This record gives sequence, structure tokens and C-alpha cells, in this order.
Amino acid sequence: MATSKKSLWEALNGRSEGSGAETLVLAHGYGMEQSMWDKVVPLLAESYRVVTFDWVCAGSVKNEKLYDPVKYSSYEAFADDLITLLQEMNLKDVTYVGSSMSGIIGCIASVKTPQLFKTLILVGSSPRFLNSDGYEGGFNRSDIEQLLWNIENNYESFVSAFASSIADPSNEESMKKYEEGLKNMGGEVGLPLAKTIFYSDWREMLEKVETPCTIIQTKKDAAVPHSVALYMQNKIKGKVRLEIIDTIGHFPQITAHLHFVQVLKAALGS
Repeated sequence: MATSKKSLWEALNGRSEGSGAETLVLAHGYGMEQSMWDKVVPLLAESYRVVTFDWVCAGSVKNEKLYDPVKYSSYEAFADDLITLLQEMNLKDVTYVGSSMSGIIGCIASVKTPQLFKTLILVGSSPRFLNSDGYEGGFNRSDIEQLLWNIENNYESFVSAFASSIADPSNEESMKKYEEGLKNMGGEVGLPLAKTIFYSDWREMLEKVETPCTIIQTKKDAAVPHSVALYMQNKIKGKVRLEIIDTIGHFPQITAHLHFVQVLKAALGS
């Protein structure tokens, strides 16, 4: 039985805080949950309506049957869920803040339904993680194969190692939160979703994105090198700004939340 639009919002733990004229929609990445935004939501809700939710892959989603690895073998299915959520809430012209994989998901959704999006904020996002001729994505094929082997054969060890490399190892809060999210997600979801993420290539799609974008990058991100942010800045068709936040790791909304909020407000012109 298909999930109705109404039940999808409920199933994905949709929440709305604040009551500003502008609406911000915050979307988490791989191995995370909407709790990753806990430090910034109260600050943003003072001026904006802030919407958060969990993707079907998050461990916090109670209905485990929602994540179908075949259906979600492409970001397209996630983009369709995002569109459904916005339409269900009668939202349009939103500022969408997508962390990691969610940035590209937002780009896809904006191409499909541009009227729903006013601005895209792409946080540590990448259209392709694999290196190829003339493109530095940050990972060789052997790196990805080893990563997938670790997920499949020793998930607990993977969680610890991956969190320490992707989060800021000197920031205990970001490490702990990411480890917790990865553990909650589990290997049965973590493996097929990692294949979806690390083997996808959305570079050609960027040229169709006309919604204004702000790319947020930390000064050092093991998952997304600066070359990727520059590539996206050059390829996205719409107006693009690139903002570097002086912190380390993949989660500036945790490790430098005050600066992160400042960058968001600047992108919104307030």
C-alpha cells in the first residue's frame, strides 16, 4: 500500500518551529537525523519558520519498511519525497538547507519543481565523490570499495572510524552525534545507501539548476575537497555564492553553529 502524502509527513517526523514570513527547510545527510540541527533551529526560529524532518533512511524513522534500497538507489526518490513533503505542507518559495547528500537532492527537486524553492543552501555537498579524469571528487575507487567492505563486514568498527574521519575529531559533540546517527541507521540501510551516494554522478544535472545557491564549505572536509565546491560553483546555472566557514569536518552546523547561522542569514539577506 502506497504511503499517502499526509502520512509521509508524519512518518518522517516532520516538525515546524517559529512563525516568520520566510520558511527554511533543513535536511540532514547520510547517517544523521534531524537532531543534527538542534543547535541552529532555536536561533533560526526567532526570525523564520523552520521545518525539519528525517529521511526514510534515518534510524529515527519508526517504519523501517519505508526505506526500500531498490527505490532509493537514486537520489530521485529522495527528491520526490521532498517535493511531496513541501506540497503536503502547502509550502513554496522556501529556502532549502541541504547537508551532504541532501544538497544534491535539493538541486534535483529544484529542477523538477522550481516554484517550490527560493534559495538552495548546499552544505558540504558533492555531485560525485569518485575521482575521474579531470575531476577530483576526493575518493579513488579502491577507497570506496574498502569503505563498503567495512560497512558490510564490521559495521561497528566502520562507525567509529568513519565518524572520526568525517566529523571533527577534536569536537566531541559532532563525533558523538554522528556515531549515534550511524548506529541508529544500521548496516542494512547504511550499505545500500552508501552505494547510492558514492557511485552516483550528478555533475550534468548542476547545469540545470537555476535556483540561486549558496555553497557552504568548511576549511577542511575529508568527505568533500574544496575542488568540489569550486566545481559546483562553476557548473550551477543559477547565481552562486561560496562561503568558507572556519571550522573542520563535515558538520559546521554543529562545530561552528553561530557562524553557520550568520552565513544563512546573509544568504537570506537579513
